[in-house]
Amino acid sequence: MFAERRHGAFFVCERAVGRRVILSRDRFGALLGALAADGYTLVGPTVRDGAIVHARIRGIEDLPEGWGEVQEAGMYRLRKRDDRALFGYAVGPRSWKESFFVPTLQLWRAHRQDGTFVVLEGARGAAPLALIGARSCDLHGVAIQDKVFRDGAFSDPDYEARRRGTFVVAVQCGQSGGTCFCVSMGTGPESTEGFDIALTEILDERGHRFVAEIGTERGLKFVEAVGFEPADDADVETALRIVAKTAGEMGRTLDTGGIRDLLYRNLEHPRWAEVADRCLACTSCTLVCPTCFCSSVEDKTDIDGEHAERTRRWDSCFTMDHSYVHGGSVRASIRSRYRQWLTHKLASWIDQFGSSGCVGCGRCITWCPVGIDITEEVAAIRATDGA
Repeated sequence: MFAERRHGAFFVCERAVGRRVILSRDRFGALLGALAADGYTLVGPTVRDGAIVHARIRGIEDLPEGWGEVQEAGMYRLRKRDDRALFGYAVGPRSWKESFFVPTLQLWRAHRQDGTFVVLEGARGAAPLALIGARSCDLHGVAIQDKVFRDGAFSDPDYEARRRGTFVVAVQCGQSGGTCFCVSMGTGPESTEGFDIALTEILDERGHRFVAEIGTERGLKFVEAVGFEPADDADVETALRIVAKTAGEMGRTLDTGGIRDLLYRNLEHPRWAEVADRCLACTSCTLVCPTCFCSSVEDKTDIDGEHAERTRRWDSCFTMDHSYVHGGSVRASIRSRYRQWLTHKLASWIDQFGSSGCVGCGRCITWCPVGIDITEEVAAIRATDGA
């Protein structure tokens, strides 16, 4: 059942999921409070260390009100907006990846007891998370990680536990970043699935409000709890125009036509050596990427042999040791490691998982210290492709 309040009366709408309503700024704040009261840990955007990052928040007061950003290849700067927008930015350096595929995870620990070892597994998950302000590109990133860690033949128990019960409050992008190319990848800027509630933020002469699209029955429950107003045609049209405008202002484009075969037949292209001359193999692109999933495992024991532990940590295909096998590293040169990263992301990922491993968020471009641009590299190879 879906009840709207109008002139003091209630009436029932037959179609609840997919319905658009209006949440005022205050009711949006109440929504966050209701989620916290229901046991969700709120994770959302906040300003920290000169960037807008995802972190635990208490409520609306921790959101980046009035802040935006400027992004270009190798450059990110916060900027003050001339309004009170809560979501007036594109994406920051952190994706939702680290909420589920955590950077450091203790897999188990053991201690000696009565002549044998007692093994204790690490903790699995915690309170369910509410993702506040999730963008379409990042929701596609989460869906890709689900394929890797949860939905295949084998699942990662910690990832699965952390994902369980996640509540998603998506935000439709009201502006693109200078390095965004989600339109090229078919991953944005409009969220069409994977959310409980999707918001479009509007600031105009009629005030500060959100057009809220109901994505699930669970989302409906919370919207009903905090109250709302019906969305008229003008509100819906305004929301659609905002997203359309963002789609037309992408900072980058990537031609994905035949990209898998393009890269496979150009494994010896001279461009790989050219980009390797600039690449620092610093791993920044893989750390900020919402889909990269390389990891390594470390075992430690104490000096008296009484305690041991095993820890999983994020790793990168750009590190020499990541491809180490008996006798040495398979990919000893930066050229081979950059080629592995880009070709996996845009070609062999399709063979593995049935989709590209890139969601067009542009983080790898923004946070590369030497400004290497994945869209530029593919375009250079395509321009001189001999096929």
